Amino acid sequence: MKLPLLLAASLLPLTLAAQQLPVPVNLQATYAKGTRSETGAPGPKYWQNSAEYDINVSFDPATRRVAGTVDIAYQNASPDSLRQLLFKLYPNLYQQGAPRAGRIAPEDVSEGVKIEALSFDGQAQDVSKLRVQATNMPVRLPKALGPGRAVKVRVAYSYVLNKGSHMRTGEVEANSAFVAYFFPRVAVYDDIDGWNQFEYNGSQEFYNDFCTFRAAITVPRNFVVWATGDLLNPDQTLTKKYAQRLRDAERKDALTTIIGEADLKRQDITQPNAQNTWRFEAKDVVDFVFATTDHYVWQASSLVVDPATQRRTRVDAVYNPKHKDFEEVAQFNRRTVEAMSYTFPKWPFPYAHETVFDGLDQMEYPMMVNDNPVETRDDAITLTDHEVFHTMFPFYMGTNETKYGWMDEGWATIGEWLISPLIQPGFVDEYGIEPYAKGSAQEFDVPITTLSTQQTGTAFFLNSYPKPALGYLYVKDLLGDELFTKALHTYIRNWHGKHPMPYDFFNSMNTGAGQNLNWFWQRWFFDGGYPDLAIASVTKTATGHDIVVQAKGTKPVPVDLTVTYADGKTEKLHRTVAVWQAGNTSVTVPVAGTKAVKRVELGSTYVPDKNKADNVWEGK
Repeated sequence: MKLPLLLAASLLPLTLAAQQLPVPVNLQATYAKGTRSETGAPGPKYWQNSAEYDINVSFDPATRRVAGTVDIAYQNASPDSLRQLLFKLYPNLYQQGAPRAGRIAPEDVSEGVKIEALSFDGQAQDVSKLRVQATNMPVRLPKALGPGRAVKVRVAYSYVLNKGSHMRTGEVEANSAFVAYFFPRVAVYDDIDGWNQFEYNGSQEFYNDFCTFRAAITVPRNFVVWATGDLLNPDQTLTKKYAQRLRDAERKDALTTIIGEADLKRQDITQPNAQNTWRFEAKDVVDFVFATTDHYVWQASSLVVDPATQRRTRVDAVYNPKHKDFEEVAQFNRRTVEAMSYTFPKWPFPYAHETVFDGLDQMEYPMMVNDNPVETRDDAITLTDHEVFHTMFPFYMGTNETKYGWMDEGWATIGEWLISPLIQPGFVDEYGIEPYAKGSAQEFDVPITTLSTQQTGTAFFLNSYPKPALGYLYVKDLLGDELFTKALHTYIRNWHGKHPMPYDFFNSMNTGAGQNLNWFWQRWFFDGGYPDLAIASVTKTATGHDIVVQAKGTKPVPVDLTVTYADGKTEKLHRTVAVWQAGNTSVTVPVAGTKAVKRVELGSTYVPDKNKADNVWEGK
């Protein structure tokens, strides 16, 4: 059943109040509570909780043991009194008995996170009574945490990082590890669901609050640490030469080799202590991760991302020198950050560095990327720009990836499509297009707005990656670059550093564009159906020819025609999705001129078509 959204006519122009989207009752409640608004902006009573994390851990690469403490100053900005805190223990994905979307090797099944001590405001709790439910750990507070109040939490803990079955985190190879989700954290408590109780199973991704993280990470001599945030003590961890190279890279456009192969052989990179503690700080981010190794090279550069302030971002590639496909990754990283800042989405890259680490996955984190080696240069380009583009979505925007995968993966996919040709002119990235054309109209092809928690396999891929990316691309084509950028920036300004839901996106785009795009949002994101166009006829007219294109499917897609004349010359014709707005099932595209038409072909790279057999007309 579709539940109509009652738009506030006093807040929106009449042209935007024409068509309404179906809104579930629990999301309609956010308008009634005033936490969100039908214009797309946060409501006058919008709130979100936050925390400051002080993490102090040691990591032993030989045993893979992570051990330490985390101090959390948690602030309740909600109007509710909280009687418990819900903690996330993501390493428990590997715990014996934990539910998992995929298999792991028997030797990687672990005891999970061991909570050795826990206190609230200095009051110790009996950890033997903790009820750990896989990756969730609800803990009752000694007294309710009222609105506007804060509580100080201290947790002492340890676990063993997985050696194999690498799922976004784990040992990469001997003496190299990418360590993510490594500390207990408080789950999101929001105005939609209350506590985020979904148990992480290795499939759906994450939803975390914007917080401040201060981390002290202790590793053995010769191990270098890269992490989310700013390195606060380079002179206490790196020797003088390498600390200076790092400073040089942070203010120069040219590529700097901070650590080269010859440097690795000398083993003079870190301070000559048995253990070194690396200190980092990151403010207003949703996660914190680190990576460490004693045998990777480090290339870096930097560029101005904000001309108004001359702020620079450092871009890194950190990799095993035997992986030759990484040799250009620093440049691919740089070109991606540049394109994001100046071309699409044309928003200054928001963080001080972006580090691509040679790992065993294809996964993004604030300021960090865990990318596996790939076989071709094209793969290295697309993997790099896809993962780096995630910086904006979900991290700068704080989307709930667990429920709405399309709100971040779809953007990374269109970012990949648009930025890859900027890195390599002429490159056409077709990622996901043909799988959607083939998979559309099958029983697993459910609407994009189906919750990610209700999808698996092909359905999850199609609805998170190519389908939403095509939706964004078609709106960009419909509005034109300038107006689309204005609309997208409206969404970004409204929701960066916050937690947007789908309707915040749709409504922000409508408001920013000054147009009611709900006809398209409805048909592309909410409805079933599939894309399928056909050439119905080509007829001679007094002024040229009329080409009639029929929509056999109900998904509105652009019309791209290539007309070949009898003299061998060709002409390309394009119509945006606007031609389908009225609900018509055919459109006539006139071709002016007296030249004889020999052939007409329908379609283009980013227009999937369920049945291409009726896409060509041949003149007699």
